[in-house]
Amino acid sequence: MLDQKDLEMIAEIVGKTVEPMRTDAQELKTDVEGLKTDAHELKLTLENETNRNIRITAEGHLGLSRKLDEALKIENEKEMMSVRVNFLEGDIRRLKDKIATIA
Repeated sequence: MLDQKDLEMIAEIVGKTVEPMRTDAQELKTDVEGLKTDAHELKLTLENETNRNIRITAEGHLGLSRKLDEALKIENEKEMMSVRVNFLEGDIRRLKDKIATIA
């Protein structure tokens, strides 16, 4: 059988083994709490800053898209005007030629 001295030695050995485990568990708990805090801060940053900035940028691009559409519309009108001017210049040239042959 085990006497009191043996039991005390076993308790001492177990205590030395269990105590580092408790310390490791406490450190792990502290690390996990720190990670949770960091993750929470990161979520807040994404929600409050990054997402808002992306939305603002997207809204700015909408305006640019509208301006581009307007610019292209004006450009198309210019193109049509150039075609009309070319057509009218041809008509005038033909009329001048006819007048020149008549006169």
